[in-house]
Amino acid sequence: MTTSTEAIELSIVMPCLNEAETLAVCIDKARGYLARSGVIGEVVIADNGSTDGSQDIARAHGARVVDVPAKGYGSALMGGIEAAHGRYVIMGDADDSYDFSNLDLFVERLRAGDQLVMGNRFKGGIADGAMPPLHKYLGNPVLSWIGRVLFRSPIGDFHCGLRGFNRQAILDLHLQTTGMEFASEVVVKSTLGGLRVSEVPTTLDKDGRSRPPHLRSWRDGWRHLRFLLIFSPRWLFLIPGAVAFFVGFLGTLFLAFGPIALGDLGLDVLTQLYLTALSVVGYQSVLFAILTKIYAQHEGFRIPRSRNFDRLERRISLESGALVGLALFVVGLVIAIVQFTGWASGGFGALDTRATLRFAIPAVLFMILGAQTIMSGMFLGVLNVGLKRDR
Repeated sequence: MTTSTEAIELSIVMPCLNEAETLAVCIDKARGYLARSGVIGEVVIADNGSTDGSQDIARAHGARVVDVPAKGYGSALMGGIEAAHGRYVIMGDADDSYDFSNLDLFVERLRAGDQLVMGNRFKGGIADGAMPPLHKYLGNPVLSWIGRVLFRSPIGDFHCGLRGFNRQAILDLHLQTTGMEFASEVVVKSTLGGLRVSEVPTTLDKDGRSRPPHLRSWRDGWRHLRFLLIFSPRWLFLIPGAVAFFVGFLGTLFLAFGPIALGDLGLDVLTQLYLTALSVVGYQSVLFAILTKIYAQHEGFRIPRSRNFDRLERRISLESGALVGLALFVVGLVIAIVQFTGWASGGFGALDTRATLRFAIPAVLFMILGAQTIMSGMFLGVLNVGLKRDR
């Protein structure tokens, strides 16, 4: 007897790329859970181009196979999620490291109204040898900590491969990533989107396959971190960068007119030089914050925006960046020319180093800021080049 798709409550989705060794046991555990619990569900295998007969194995064990031609972990999962018939989806890797026979806690939280339920392997237990020490003690804890700090997320294990969610709520997030960073995108966008997020303890067993996993530690770790930086909040780069820039910039200009005494503390050209460096770093941080937000929007990531940022984005362009940058650079160049002219009129003799530096340092600062602004405007121009995209 077949089950109507409207009656399906839970879809268990597994991405698959040559998982013939472990796929059957994963499907059997998942179907066993559905039979034991009485949950009306299905098992969906999102196949990403297997060449080892995984598709036939999946069908033989009662799973529905969805062919996903677009390569990548995220692509495979999104293909499976879109094809799923259940109101809820629980996704997990088909390497027999997750226990598909024990999904009660996930279903309980989903039925209670949570829209994303993450497994936490550190709370549930990690079998000996199931996770490389690099991942267990550095990669996962550090990236999860960064995610919690940046996005005020309650999740302690950002990269757990076993997670459940309300299918429509996740589809409404318009997820974009195609690779391993998909794991972070789900958590970050769910948190920023105000979804009800929770976590339950789950276990991690040793990978049942004889071949190496698809995961590449440093490459995929960097992709996760890069994604987190794209969504970084204003207080991480924009606000500290703006404060650093204005403190450094104003300090550099004030010290151009002579030393400043603050009680027993004397500030002179050496302080001016370090303030210039602070200003440059702060300005670069501000540019990074602005450009990453524009890049994210350009690439289709739906990130939190403000009316002030939207107004700023409409006003900046390659042309405006070039004009502002050129103006800053010319100010510095004029100061340099004036100094050079004065040196030449004196027969290129010895200079008062301290007095010369007082104005040479601001000149250099203006030229650096001008060059940074011009280059950022050019990068923005590159982003705005119209391209045909397959989406």
